[in-house]
Amino acid sequence: MKTLYHPPLESVQVESILHALADRVRVAIFMDISASECPLTCSTFIKIHEKPIPKSTLSLHFRILREAGLIRSVRQGVEMHNTSRCKEIDSLFPGLLQSIVNAHKIQLEKQQRGVSTY
Repeated sequence: MKTLYHPPLESVQVESILHALADRVRVAIFMDISASECPLTCSTFIKIHEKPIPKSTLSLHFRILREAGLIRSVRQGVEMHNTSRCKEIDSLFPGLLQSIVNAHKIQLEKQQRGVSTY
């Protein structure tokens, strides 16, 4: 079985974090994982924004989040259990993740009210 890559904290870069969270599906996944008090499996995210997400696409999203240093994934049998690395990232870039999550929440609220975000 292939070993999962998790970058050491000292090699996590802002550009990788911004790239990973620039996609609305990935930021939704990250927000749910970071808000959870327990690990979430990949199958939790079969639907995001009421749209089904193919397993292959989900795998790509999780790989990008993991390789950016945002989540830690652990295999348990056939499932992947995912937790956030928010505390670690916050020690490196204080306030960055919370600012991105807050901005995403504001954008979602505007979209739900029908206000254009473009």
